[in-house]
Amino acid sequence: VQLQASGGGLVQTGGSLRLSCAASGSFFSINVMRWYRQAPGNQRVLVALVYSGGLANYTDSVKGRFTISRDNAKNTMYLQMNSLKPEDTATYYCNADALIIDGGYRLRNYWGQGTLVTVSS
Repeated sequence: VQLQASGGGLVQTGGSLRLSCAASGSFFSINVMRWYRQAPGNQRVLVALVYSGGLANYTDSVKGRFTISRDNAKNTMYLQMNSLKPEDTATYYCNADALIIDGGYRLRNYWGQGTLVTVSS
């Protein structure tokens, strides 16, 4: 299973960006999908997650500004980021739990490559 993240870039404070993460490869289903971010010198932290049915959760610092969603038909997850702040600057990583068939059904966790978001003040 491969996760391809895209959509990062440079934006001014108060601006918006939309990240995408597309899953491809051989799998039975994609369960939970997540966005993490890692700022320079900091640990990678969970930003938001979305279940296959659409239920979403957010870390407090992005509530009301970010919206996570997914298109199950396209195996793609999105993160709409509005009212961006300099402290949102980080590399954003997508992560997903996929059900694969490998001698039986197996639940595996996968990471995509990061996409850099830079918010200038």
